[in-house]
Amino acid sequence: MAAVVTGAMGTLLPKLANLITKEYNLHKGVKGEIMFLKAEMEHMEAALVEISEAPIDQPPDKQIKLWAKDVRDLSYDLEDNIDKFMVHIETHGQPEKSHSFRGFIDKCLSLLTKGKIRHKVGIDIEDIKRHIKEISERRKRYQIDGKAPAKPPGPTVDTLRLSTLYKKATELVGIDEKSLEVVEMLTEGDEVSKKQLKVVSIVGFGGLGKTTLANAVYKKMKGQVDIKTQKPQFDCAAFISVSLNPNMKRIFKSLLHQLDKHTYQNINEASWGEEQLINEIRTFLEIKRYLIVIDDIWDKSVWENIKYVLIANEHASRVITTTRVLDVAQQAGGVYRLKPISVADSRKLFYQRIYETENKSPPNHLVEVSEKILDRCGGVPLAIITIGSLLSSKKGRAHTHEYWSKVYKSISSGLDNSHDDVKNMRRILSVSYSDLPPYLKTCLLHLSLYPGDYEIESEQLIWKWVGEGFMKIEQGRCLYEVGEHYLDELINKSLVQPVEFDNAKKVRSCRIHDMVRDLITSLSNEENFITTVGCQHPKYLPSKIRRLSVQSRKGEVSNQLATMNLSPVRTLTVSSRAFSLLPTLTCLPVLRVLDLTGCEQVDNNYWKDICNLFHLRYLSLKSTSVTKIPKKIGNLQFLQVLDISSTEIAEFPPTFIQLTQLLLVHLLNSIGCAMPRLLCSMCSLLSLSITVKTLGEEDLQVLGSIPSLIELHIQMKKPTQARDRRLVVGSNYPFLCLTRFSLTCDTMELRFSQGAMKSLHTLRLDFNNVLGTLLQFGDFVFGLENLSSLEHIHVKFIKGKKQAMQNVRNAVGQEVSMNQNKPKLCFPATIEEGLQRYSASTGGPVVIGCIPYRVCSSDGKLEVLVISSRKGHGKKFPKSDWMLDESMDEAARRSALWEAGLRGHTGPVLGSWLYKSRHYDDTCEVYMFPFHIADELEWWPEMASRKRTWATTQQVMDGYQHLWMREALERLVARYGKSY
Repeated sequence: MAAVVTGAMGTLLPKLANLITKEYNLHKGVKGEIMFLKAEMEHMEAALVEISEAPIDQPPDKQIKLWAKDVRDLSYDLEDNIDKFMVHIETHGQPEKSHSFRGFIDKCLSLLTKGKIRHKVGIDIEDIKRHIKEISERRKRYQIDGKAPAKPPGPTVDTLRLSTLYKKATELVGIDEKSLEVVEMLTEGDEVSKKQLKVVSIVGFGGLGKTTLANAVYKKMKGQVDIKTQKPQFDCAAFISVSLNPNMKRIFKSLLHQLDKHTYQNINEASWGEEQLINEIRTFLEIKRYLIVIDDIWDKSVWENIKYVLIANEHASRVITTTRVLDVAQQAGGVYRLKPISVADSRKLFYQRIYETENKSPPNHLVEVSEKILDRCGGVPLAIITIGSLLSSKKGRAHTHEYWSKVYKSISSGLDNSHDDVKNMRRILSVSYSDLPPYLKTCLLHLSLYPGDYEIESEQLIWKWVGEGFMKIEQGRCLYEVGEHYLDELINKSLVQPVEFDNAKKVRSCRIHDMVRDLITSLSNEENFITTVGCQHPKYLPSKIRRLSVQSRKGEVSNQLATMNLSPVRTLTVSSRAFSLLPTLTCLPVLRVLDLTGCEQVDNNYWKDICNLFHLRYLSLKSTSVTKIPKKIGNLQFLQVLDISSTEIAEFPPTFIQLTQLLLVHLLNSIGCAMPRLLCSMCSLLSLSITVKTLGEEDLQVLGSIPSLIELHIQMKKPTQARDRRLVVGSNYPFLCLTRFSLTCDTMELRFSQGAMKSLHTLRLDFNNVLGTLLQFGDFVFGLENLSSLEHIHVKFIKGKKQAMQNVRNAVGQEVSMNQNKPKLCFPATIEEGLQRYSASTGGPVVIGCIPYRVCSSDGKLEVLVISSRKGHGKKFPKSDWMLDESMDEAARRSALWEAGLRGHTGPVLGSWLYKSRHYDDTCEVYMFPFHIADELEWWPEMASRKRTWATTQQVMDGYQHLWMREALERLVARYGKSY
């Protein structure tokens, strides 16, 4: 499954085994050839894994890398051939049963076709076998064994990282406040606890300055003097580095030498074993007050080994650890999560690196691009220092702006690796990558598919991994749950940043830092893992492209696509801007993953080509213009993931039942459909999201009978007006495996009885009309106490008087308190007291909005950006609810990023207005801010449901009917622009 390390080996080898063990009536001798292929590929896979495990400072040489690339390409080609055979077998394996002449002809044609296919397989296998022999001979010819690493280029990673210990104090921008916080954690407590051994672990991803901070705290505390005795507070101190592949004997010897240089001056020559060293350290520390820093721990077992020597002696000893791995930090002791430095400190560090003084700033023509660069660096000192070093050689005015702009565009998509600082930064960050097992390396490199700082939906990401074949089923886990575990591991290792969690503490969305993306983009290009065109012109195009992302509609993209051989492409992701440049899908015969999300040009005419992509595993037509599913969808018998949300599809054809490998179906839209009865026969289906017009007992029977369903999201388009009793969900609707259930409706029409949904862990109920629920059913009795396995419940409701909403809270709270499993209850911030801000004058919510603008360089006039509403009617400016845990500025920037994909900064408030909200059925108070755009992202969270448009202020004035919006825009024009 580890594509970046072993190519297609993870999925290929089981298929070869399947061909050997199953009866496919292959030609004589072909099975023997397949057994040969399987044995050869197994040996090659082992060699690839061994090569991938080379130490970071001893990388494989170029010959080894070329050989590994050849083997990976071979594995892809072989799997493509095997899959073609399997597709034809599936397609022609079941001719129509008929005693007619036509049936006889079909049977003969099927047998003839299968005979040709088997013959073709034999020829293809001979060709592959010849390639294997060529690769094997090349390996022998150049003595490639994966064990003879090249000479390490440049300084070691440890040397680069530890060089941060000797930075000038003036270079440690922003260190004082953080060091005080760590010191406070180490010294807080009562008199008893202060005497105990205390450990604080600094955790964060590479480049944040963990070692620098630990050293600053170490020096500060080591230099402290006891007021009474005027002697150092600590009897001994040491700073040791562990790193990725630690030599424990060397570490323990270094520790002893630093603790007492006189006694242990010759310790490095001693032939002591590890156990003897441990005992010596414990004896030495037994009556000492010690201060020890253990830097760069990667593994919990290593910490356990070191922790054993740190004797808890009631002498107020202190230990500081640093790590990139959250699990290690939590096991070590108190966790200090190191955050990026502030914008102000980022500027100081940036200017100091370029101009050798923090008091000097760039000239006016470079201010805007410098702010964009700092925004991309995201407060990571290593990134700021690296980019500053790149720019310091271009201080003259000539060509400076062009060069700085080029560097800005290169961040996260491939910086110039010829610069030593860029090389060193990547090597420091690449230690985290090197530490990953092969399957996580693949998943991490796949994230280079997304633009820098883009907020990635976890569910979509994991299902893409499923479609790519990156995972295999583990005992007690389905494929999606394995993917969740993989994502958690990447977050734990500080390579992926969680953004939003659901109530069950599962990651709902995440992102990667631009510096991490720069690293994985570089590695992806090196390994020919993903080819991206449109955002940056690639230095070269590989001869065989396996994964292709087209992200823009620039002129050069068309030329690049025209020269590409697309036949080997397995994965294709296309942005809406670039879709028109895409050639016909018929040139992609082995395509497995197709993501056309947001491509409105895709309509029903494209189904013909899509239904002939027989290898498809993942298909997203979300937010396209398709309105129906054709009968030929049954051709896609390997399809696992189908996302057709935000389309006008309203029914499933009978042939849909032929998709026997389908794991996920998403059909959430604005029109709704009748519940397809055929769903109960889809034995593999794990996740279903569907909008239905109404929900009845027969629908529940269908859903409850899907045998493997673990996640269900139902959106009801309209309430059932004739119903005065709630539908009762009980043991009569099995839902055998369902663990997560979400219902969105106008009035709450379900009630759970005893024995309902016995495996359910997480429940989300969103009903919009509290008053309507009360009028229709007379109560708020939902039977939540009967869900015996429930752990988390999220309830959201609007459209009700304050007292009625409180009654719902009380009723739900009482039922949850009666549940023997004691689930955690959550009401969202929009109604929960203390989180949503309410207006003192109206009692309604407080909303923060912004007007995104730019100034035309030619005439100085303003242009503003407007977005469509979710339903596509009318234009608006970005705005959102204001929460108590954020400032107005943060709320404005959040709404601009979330709704419009914009990054920038706000100006002084334009004013406040009152308006009637249909959403809340209440009067809201809105504060509007000017928003100067620094970056316009191609991807953003609500891009599927909103369009953005640049317009002149006059055009916007003419189109807005709301007086308060016109007034806000007039104030913006008066402040920043010429007459509109």
